[in-house]
Amino acid sequence: MNHVFVANVGSSSLKYQLINMETEECLVSGNCERIGINGSFITYKRNGQKRTFEMPLPDHQTALDALVKLLLEGDTKVIESMDDIVAVGHRMAFSLSQSNEITDEVLADIESHVDMFPLHLPAMITGIKACRKTFAGKVQVAVYDNSFHLDMPMKAQVYAIPYEYYEQGIRRYGYHGTSHRYVTLRLAKLLGKKPEELKIVSCHLGNGSSIAAVDGGKSIDTSMGYTPLAGLMMGTRCGDIDPALISTIAHKDNLTLDEVHNILNKKSGLLGISGVSSDARDVVDAADAGNKRAELACHMVRYQIKKYIGAYTAAMGGLDAVIFTGGMGENSPDLREEVCEGMEFFGIKLDVEKNKGLRGKETNLTAPGARTQVWLIPTNEELMIAKDAYSIYQAKMGKK
Repeated sequence: MNHVFVANVGSSSLKYQLINMETEECLVSGNCERIGINGSFITYKRNGQKRTFEMPLPDHQTALDALVKLLLEGDTKVIESMDDIVAVGHRMAFSLSQSNEITDEVLADIESHVDMFPLHLPAMITGIKACRKTFAGKVQVAVYDNSFHLDMPMKAQVYAIPYEYYEQGIRRYGYHGTSHRYVTLRLAKLLGKKPEELKIVSCHLGNGSSIAAVDGGKSIDTSMGYTPLAGLMMGTRCGDIDPALISTIAHKDNLTLDEVHNILNKKSGLLGISGVSSDARDVVDAADAGNKRAELACHMVRYQIKKYIGAYTAAMGGLDAVIFTGGMGENSPDLREEVCEGMEFFGIKLDVEKNKGLRGKETNLTAPGARTQVWLIPTNEELMIAKDAYSIYQAKMGKK
């Protein structure tokens, strides 16, 4: 069997999928949760049925070993032996390369960027090291969130600060690239066209959000920047602000730069404006109940999405389609309707009736007669990671 195990590792979690690459079917998915915390458990979803197994998970290695036992034994068994798994695909935050096999040199390079992503990379590195032991001998592949955006035009990469900083690696990198790449390729297939024929604005909207301008299958601009803090306001992240505010806030409240950084990353966005929650569902509920700050937060994020769609349409010199994906993009009909409202001059017109109550189902939401397509396409980053991992495995094995 040619199966790929996909790992998306957090500090206290390990989301996973096992994918059959011959059919591209997800055999099992779930999460190892509360790793290193009391009350840890593994969720295990198979054939639409979700089960929960409570057990001590003191570290990621223990979690992986317990998960493999579920894959191999008893009534949860889905593989005959570890030989059925040929590769492991890892979701990684950042690199200056496309997807690649994780050699010792590649791992060292990933570790060298920890200071850039102190919240994400340490856990991801822990996951790599654990998988190397649990899946010893398997091809380990890193798939990077930013790689889709690496070849953006210089005019989109470079910040207007002294050029030597660009030469030192400070530039717009962008993230959610695996998601933007997946929905772009998926839309092209749905329309029966080549990606090279399309101008797309891809809106990945969730607790972390980014928008990408995809022209001819390539990212030419994206809202996130050097780090995922830039662009749209998000669950707890501020998005784009006047950089002078950093020193203003520091001086006003006698804070260190690290403390201001913490505010912008963890106490801003929907949470900071609404005062209710970082979860868009809670904020929408509060707005519907008459909370004015929550209502403002909803309008702010939707207004910002609309602005990016307009800017990227101008940057590409046209627009064939807008895609909504990610947790909010897939599950918030009101958001999609408000964003598309008044965009008819771009050819965007949403089919309001189709959109009502629609959540998480791949659907063409274009109103009759509109010249620009509007789609809801659930993202599938795990499949994209698995495909990259399998391709690299095949190349290494000399297979087609």
